[in-house]
Amino acid sequence: MGAAVHTGTCHCGAVRFEITSDLSELTTCDCSLCIKKNALMVKVHESQFRLLSREGELSEYRWNTNIARHYFCKTCGIYTFHRKQAMPEYYGVNIFCLDGVEPKTIPVRATKGATMDVVREGARDEWSGPRSL
Repeated sequence: MGAAVHTGTCHCGAVRFEITSDLSELTTCDCSLCIKKNALMVKVHESQFRLLSREGELSEYRWNTNIARHYFCKTCGIYTFHRKQAMPEYYGVNIFCLDGVEPKTIPVRATKGATMDVVREGARDEWSGPRSL
């Protein structure tokens, strides 16, 4: 399957975006945040991502190293996408926000976010990973 443009939205439609991807692989992550949001993502380079709505429709959450930037709709709260910690020039996009995509046929790779170092002073005990303070 070749690369195609896919549109996506949050639940209420306030956050709209598009990606160009062949959707050849999805990823899960076992870090403490992705586990709680049950994330199933497709990775796309920033040059293949375009926000169609205003940035003001987004709420941002950062934790631990403050490198990854997780975005949610300010109105309905849906996780839409995030800038990745290990590769900040890439987005992880919530596959369930993409219009008309059936993820059941796409291979899934599990990533090991739980083993990333926890470097934030005062980090919650629930944040998995080795402590490097």
